[in-house]
Amino acid sequence: MEAWLEQLLVLLALPQYGLSTVFVVSFISATLLPLGSEPAVFGLVSLNPNLFWEAIAVATVGNTLGGALDWAMGFASHEVVDRYQHSKHHLKALDWLKRIGPKACLLAWLPIIGDPLCAVAGWLKLPFWPCLAYMAIGKFARYVTMTAALVGLFTG
Repeated sequence: MEAWLEQLLVLLALPQYGLSTVFVVSFISATLLPLGSEPAVFGLVSLNPNLFWEAIAVATVGNTLGGALDWAMGFASHEVVDRYQHSKHHLKALDWLKRIGPKACLLAWLPIIGDPLCAVAGWLKLPFWPCLAYMAIGKFARYVTMTAALVGLFTG
């Protein structure tokens, strides 16, 4: 590995930088940008096993706040999207989301559909705080499961 890259990874793994890096990566990955935060969490926990719960908490908060941003973008874009007609598939999905309500945000952890789901929840003007709570629960469960599995896979 390139020396500069190795030094960068060591620097980012330091507790004073590692947790903030996990927060930023988790926040950005919860927006509509295609980025996964699990490698950052796993990398930090691999190098600093004593930071397992701190990394999980920071990743959960960052990812949940990113989901909140998605919700806000959806809320703000509601009027713009209303100007366009919806296909049958969009209408079915919107109907499903309306019926399920904020609990649908438990699925915010899913790849590909999770982040847009948060935006659609905002667009539908589902209640912010319940949506945020369900996002946090789903994202916390994902980080605990994924990180524990990866740590067990690579260290056991």
